Amino acid sequence: MSYEWLNGEHCDSHGYLLPALLREADLIGVVGRAFDLGCGNGSIARAMQAKGWKVSGVDPSLDGVMFAKDNDPYIDLHVGSAYDDLRTKFGTFHLVYSLEVVEHLYAPRDYAKTLVSLMQDDGVAIVSTPYHGYWKNLVMALTGRMDSHFTALWDDGHIKFWSIRTLTQLFAEVGLDVIRINRIGRVPALAKSMILVLKKKNNT
Repeated sequence: MSYEWLNGEHCDSHGYLLPALLREADLIGVVGRAFDLGCGNGSIARAMQAKGWKVSGVDPSLDGVMFAKDNDPYIDLHVGSAYDDLRTKFGTFHLVYSLEVVEHLYAPRDYAKTLVSLMQDDGVAIVSTPYHGYWKNLVMALTGRMDSHFTALWDDGHIKFWSIRTLTQLFAEVGLDVIRINRIGRVPALAKSMILVLKKKNNT
């Protein structure tokens, strides 16, 4: 899977994803090491570093990582994926975040296992994905937007469409509890995305 980035700047979705991530990161109470699982073009990692976080990360897009390096040659971002043994290479982190990634993956359980492996025992994970719920799906059906939303003609596009229930179940399988869920990018019932805050079950 590859995502073709055009530059190293924020894309449209970062307008609501980044503020939500920064709010949740501020609630952690400390600033330390963070891992960006699916770092894309590095624009989110740069924003996190500007807040004091020491960020490492990976993305399968060579173009994305090249744009990230063009903006900051020393940024610790690399070509790689959630299917790699990232813990052996990078260690564990107080914060692991992954924005708009899980909907692109054929093997989300492997992704979830990698996510939890990167977390310190007292660490926090923040994950976002497009929101799906009854009222939003109904509005899309009534307004004829189902085809454009489900992006069947987008090469390397979304292949999994998560609800709060299914994503919570995925992370429960690997020992993570959902601490908080926020729907962002419109009114909650029609939200563009949802962002989940997760901790290991024995550290909630």
